[in-house]
Amino acid sequence: MKVVIPAAGLGTRFLPLTKASPKEMMPIIDRPTIHYVVEEAVESGVDDILIVIGKGKHIIEDYFDRSWELENHLSINGKRALLPLITKIPDMASFHFIRQNSPKGLGDAVGLGRDHVGNEFFAVMLGDNITVSPVPVLKQLMDVHERTGGSVIGVERVGQDRVSQYGIVSGRMVGNGLIKVDSLVEKPSIEEAPSDIAITGTYVLSPTIFKLLKSTAPGKHGEIQLTDALNELAQQEDVYAYEFEGHRYDVGDVTGWLKTQIEFAVADPRYGDDICKFITEVIDRKCKER
Repeated sequence: MKVVIPAAGLGTRFLPLTKASPKEMMPIIDRPTIHYVVEEAVESGVDDILIVIGKGKHIIEDYFDRSWELENHLSINGKRALLPLITKIPDMASFHFIRQNSPKGLGDAVGLGRDHVGNEFFAVMLGDNITVSPVPVLKQLMDVHERTGGSVIGVERVGQDRVSQYGIVSGRMVGNGLIKVDSLVEKPSIEEAPSDIAITGTYVLSPTIFKLLKSTAPGKHGEIQLTDALNELAQQEDVYAYEFEGHRYDVGDVTGWLKTQIEFAVADPRYGDDICKFITEVIDRKCKER
C-alpha cells in the first residue's frame, strides 16, 4: 500500500514563522513533525510515500534527501558518530514529491496522488498529526481494511464543544470500535453535528475517491473538502470509521504543538529529568501568578 501525505497547507495558524518555514517541519525535540508521520507509515509496513508539497516547502524534499555536504563535513571533522542520524532518513522509504500549485484544500492535495497511486487502495496521513500507539494507527486501519474490504477512517470521540473543529461521522456500530459510516459532515455546528465522532487525519481509501474528488464542488474559501468526497463515497461503497487505540497529538496549531513538545520532552530519557525540574520551577514562578 502507498501513502499520500498532504503537506502543502499555508500553516496560517503559525504565522509569521510559516512565512518561510513549513509547519510540517516544526520540531518535536530533534526531529520535524513530518518525520514522525513517515516513521508511523514505515512501521506499518509501507515503503512508498508520496508527499504533496506547495510553494516554499522544498525544505521537506531536502530533508528526506541525501546531504552529501553535511555528511562530508561530519566525516572529516571527527563527528562520524552523528552520521547515522542523517544517513538513515532517505533510506526510510522510497520518497516521491508532487507540487500543489495553489492552496485548493485537502481534497485537491489528495487528488494529486491519483497517477502515483493508480487503481488500488491507498493511505492518507496528515503531515501535522502524530499518533503514539503500541500498534501504529495506520497499521490498525490497514488491518480493518483487510477484514472488511472497505475504506477506513481513523476517528476519536471529542467533546461537543469541539465538533465544529472536525469532520464528524454518522453511522452505526458494527463491531468493537468499528462504525459503518452513513454520512460525514465537515465542521458542523454543535446543533447540526450528528455525533461526537471526529475524523482525525489517518485514512485507508478506495481509489474511487479520486473520481469523486474531481467532481466535488469547492466549499468554504474555495477549497475542495476531502470530507465531502468521503460522504459521497459512503453512498457508493462500504466506508468504516475505526476508533483506534492510541493517543493523537494535533500539532496543527501553536497550543497543540507546545503541549506535544512538552509531553515528548518529559518522556525523553535524554532530557526528561531536566525538563521536569524546569517545569516545576516554572509552575512555582509563573503559573501560580496567573
